[in-house]
Amino acid sequence: QVRLVESGGGLMQAGDSLRLSCAASGRTFSAYGMGWFRQPPGQEREFVAAINWSGGSTFYAHSVKGRFTISRDNAKNTVSLQMNSLKPEVTAAYYCAAGPPNAGVAVTQYSYWGQGTQVTVSS
Repeated sequence: QVRLVESGGGLMQAGDSLRLSCAASGRTFSAYGMGWFRQPPGQEREFVAAINWSGGSTFYAHSVKGRFTISRDNAKNTVSLQMNSLKPEVTAAYYCAAGPPNAGVAVTQYSYWGQGTQVTVSS
């Protein structure tokens, strides 16, 4: 069992930067690939970014590539998502998830989920 707790969400202005964090506890954190997903109001949960178990490989949704950066610290059992140049369309609940060691882009690949943190960007 892996417990994930996200933090860092808030109400932002367009163009701002924001850093989300996810703290993990339970089983060996470094055994899992980690992902960030988001769910806009009334929409399906969608992939944002992922990182493999070692941090050596990262994956991004096309819409966030170049503006968002995922990173992890296996010594601290944390994964972060740095979000720059925020736009109103990124408004959503953001979820941290733990999955296969080499990560993935599908919701169904991830076994453990946090409770989510809300990010709201106004224009």
